[in-house]
Amino acid sequence: MNTRATLLRRTAVTLAAVVVAMVPSVNYSASPSAVADQHRNATTAPAVAATQPLPARIDYVALGDSFTAGPFSPLQRTDPLGCFRSTRNYPAFLASALGVRTYVDVSCSAAETADMTSPQTLPIGTNPAQLDSLRRTTDLVTLGIGGNDFGLFGDLTSRCPEVRESDPTGSPCKQEFTVDGVDTKMRDAAAIEGRVAAVIAKIHKRSPNATVAVVGYLRLLPPTGTCVDEVPFADGDYAWADAVERRLNASIRNAAESSDASYVNTFGVSKGHDVCAGERAWVNGQTLKPLEAFPYHPFAVGMQAVAAKTHRTLTGDPARAANPYDSGAATLTKAGQRQLATLITGRAPARLGFR
Repeated sequence: MNTRATLLRRTAVTLAAVVVAMVPSVNYSASPSAVADQHRNATTAPAVAATQPLPARIDYVALGDSFTAGPFSPLQRTDPLGCFRSTRNYPAFLASALGVRTYVDVSCSAAETADMTSPQTLPIGTNPAQLDSLRRTTDLVTLGIGGNDFGLFGDLTSRCPEVRESDPTGSPCKQEFTVDGVDTKMRDAAAIEGRVAAVIAKIHKRSPNATVAVVGYLRLLPPTGTCVDEVPFADGDYAWADAVERRLNASIRNAAESSDASYVNTFGVSKGHDVCAGERAWVNGQTLKPLEAFPYHPFAVGMQAVAAKTHRTLTGDPARAANPYDSGAATLTKAGQRQLATLITGRAPARLGFR
């Protein structure tokens, strides 16, 4: 049985109760269909090739997983709530900085490359196949995907803390995922390259003149040192898990560069802002922070940094300071978001379908 589907089913009843409890706290000042209406109401603009400058009036679509969606970075959109998509994620900051004409964000927590072309079953509801949001007139597509394939991130953040006590100064997690002499996580991180390349090819087919920017993952761990209060891994597993993330980002870069897409190197610019960086951290540690971030996911400041790096990659210019783009989507209030966090606190990330 598919482990991911099983975990999602286990939380369906809990999250259904959450939504019922949240109804008085949901802000419905805007229609939930507002983002979809952007496509219908947009006028056609000249499209451009991936290597050419962006047009003055940009129709922008954001695709991706939870590192794009921004779980628990306020405010959380309800279209659908199960995607845990923030109004302050990097696509929203990027859309504002670029001054886009239309903005559609269909990123969703727990998404894998397969969810780009197939509907994604959530604890509540379904997120349509993300590539269905693309149009032939789409000018810009950002893609942040790959970390959930093969359970890559989810296995590290859930299993490594569990095995730490068996060898606190060693590498018990690396040993567990080494089978018959093969490091299965490094193997999987390498295999993700082909999957991401296949997604990019499908994007080009649906939006043949769009600029495609493939966004890498922010640095999670420091190059040296540990911070077990934030990341309870065995000492030796820090360097190994960092190497796995480096290999993942290399796969994503290779996929982009071989597929007529730009690669956004967020790993490099986030040195000194990993989970262990204290007040300078761009990514949260193991504790759910109800109005900041889900465990092991970016804070809003990290999202702003990704948007700035993406803007510079696309335009060559620094991003102007801007508030996030207002999509008009319905959201939870901060009180509702706190209540949601209270109801799910203590559940491991994988049990919510986050990875």
